[in-house]
Amino acid sequence: MCRSIKTLRPPVLPEEATEEDIRAAALQYVRKISGFRAPAAHNREVFDRAVDAVAEATAELLAGLEVKGQRGQKGQKG
Repeated sequence: MCRSIKTLRPPVLPEEATEEDIRAAALQYVRKISGFRAPAAHNREVFDRAVDAVAEATAELLAGLEVKGQRGQKGQKG
């Protein structure tokens, strides 16, 4: 149904995750758990809200992680 979600933190990702990376991962997650690649029209709003919420939570998580003694990823905003 969808590709695997990749790790978005250093050192796995050589550079900071972009908003596009975070949104793509959120979309893949929502697709996977909903079972829909694209929602029907009557489910579009709730699907999009879920993607937004997962993207926001992901950005917050990445910003707060401590990796190799450094706190979070500089420049990431929720």
